[in-house]
Amino acid sequence: MRKDYNLEKRKYVIGGFIVIIVCIFLIRLFNLQVADSKYKAYADSNAFLKKAIYPSRGIIYDRNGKVVVFNQPAYDVMLIPKDVQQFDTLDFCRTLSITPEQLKKRFVDMKDRRLNPGYSSYSPQTLMTHLSAEDYGRLQEKMYRYPGFFIQKRILREYGYDAAANVLGNIREVSQSDIDKDPYYSPGDYTGDLGVEKSYEQYLRGEKGAEILIRDAKGQIQGRYENGAHDKSAVSGKNLKLSIDIELQQYAESLMVNKIGAIVAIEPESGEILAMVSAPTYSPSLLVGRQRGANYRRLVNDKYKPLYDRALMGAYPPGSTFKPGQGLILLQEDIINLSTAYPCYGGYINAGLKVGCHGHGSPLPLKPALQTSCNAFFCWGLKNMLDRRSKYGSTAEAFEVWKKHLVSLGYGYKLGVDLPGEKRGFIPNAKFYNDRYGENRWNGNTIISVAIGQGEILATPIQIANLCASIANRGWFITPHVVKEIEDTVMPADLIAKRFPTIDQNHFHDVAEGMRMAVLGGTCTIANLPDIEVAGKTGTAQNPHGKDHSAFIGFAPYNNPKIAVCVYVENAGYGATYGVPIGSLVIEKYLKGHISENRKYLEQRMLESNTIIYSGVKKH
Repeated sequence: MRKDYNLEKRKYVIGGFIVIIVCIFLIRLFNLQVADSKYKAYADSNAFLKKAIYPSRGIIYDRNGKVVVFNQPAYDVMLIPKDVQQFDTLDFCRTLSITPEQLKKRFVDMKDRRLNPGYSSYSPQTLMTHLSAEDYGRLQEKMYRYPGFFIQKRILREYGYDAAANVLGNIREVSQSDIDKDPYYSPGDYTGDLGVEKSYEQYLRGEKGAEILIRDAKGQIQGRYENGAHDKSAVSGKNLKLSIDIELQQYAESLMVNKIGAIVAIEPESGEILAMVSAPTYSPSLLVGRQRGANYRRLVNDKYKPLYDRALMGAYPPGSTFKPGQGLILLQEDIINLSTAYPCYGGYINAGLKVGCHGHGSPLPLKPALQTSCNAFFCWGLKNMLDRRSKYGSTAEAFEVWKKHLVSLGYGYKLGVDLPGEKRGFIPNAKFYNDRYGENRWNGNTIISVAIGQGEILATPIQIANLCASIANRGWFITPHVVKEIEDTVMPADLIAKRFPTIDQNHFHDVAEGMRMAVLGGTCTIANLPDIEVAGKTGTAQNPHGKDHSAFIGFAPYNNPKIAVCVYVENAGYGATYGVPIGSLVIEKYLKGHISENRKYLEQRMLESNTIIYSGVKKH
């Protein structure tokens, strides 16, 4: 009998086809049961309900142990859509003091994957947040009427003081991008937003726990799975102790009412920020509870930008507060010594260029130049440095040396403060001027305004305060920071390490002496306290958009300083008009705890003054 090879081949084809189908089936079955957790979650959700247990968020204290931020209970109405059965919507709405229309909209929004990307009918969804204690009590009594619903306990932040909103920050509901970046978060969770709440989120948030409940065939909760053997307890967040003195913060904020600007006060030897004010400010309690969204929008739209932290983000011309740093550079580069004197006959006058100055003796060396805030001295000093080709080769090379010293003093780049949003300010480099004027087509005269902290120079108040702290320490600083201690945690080494500028320490003593002379008999005499030795420097920064900005830096006591402060008030005129009074009051308040009777008039004047009217925009 002849063999049919076609039939034989067909048998193998059919067999192979069956094997392929079986393999596809097995692979699909593997995906459904092992690889793809979604279907397992669906199956588990029929038998179990996994409820998150939210930890208590870390408490925040000030440097003296006063409670600044603590927790209060909050309650969210949650539901699992597939478990929701018909219920009395009118009774539900009356219980929660909402209308049926509002309830319907909440359901629609919850199911909208654009608004709620994590929506699943099998997983817990948030219907309402931040129930009041009264609403919670009424709803809890009736929960048996609403199958599929449950109440999730959370926390809200409460504030012990109506101050330091820019330092503390707040908490908000997580976005989808937060969830994508960190698997810790689930829809409806909260995270730190702005301030310490954001930068120390991983310490403050703690670890979530979980409670596993078992269902019957009808989906009704029957109790804890295996008596809670698989439950996980929540771990509370770590407490923080701030370097902020909350009472000093409150006082400094009161001095900046009806003003635009910033105050930064630092403990020089530790780099700890004692107060950091951004004005105008806002109450931290505005960003808590159901009205958070509306209040946030109002703050965003406020023309005075209270959410903009001017202490960290405001890039200002430093004006004459820049001169102490200039003096340090000129001494370091041997452009001047303590006997070098420059003329000032109404200002710096050279090659048809004039930079004006006020009346004082002439010529002057460095210390009296700091005392009187002589513009001409620092202009001559910078010109002689930038044009000294015998030493540097070119103006551009000299300028790079100048910039290197400034960067070492904390200008031009972020200091690394432990708060989000810090800006770098601006110190131009030689390339900037080469692009503007052409290579080898500019010199000291071309950019002379940078000698007195004007022109292209921009600095943040935290950078200006840090320079003052460096002078107070006579030649070093620690990165400014607002957290003093983290519970059961060693502070990061780079946050508490000493940093040394590229300038010999002995030069800082000479500049500090010039700043002391400014208080004893120069531009800062308002800061001269009979029982505290204060050193300071005024700053009047030109403002092309209105009245000049008023600035001041100062530290005290002169020996063994405990506080270094920067004050910057926009559109307020001379440094001695607002900067010096406010700075001296902050210094006195911190060191003595009160203001002397003979200076109460000054305190009252600063508390009642209004400089916003000079900004060109009427206050609403």
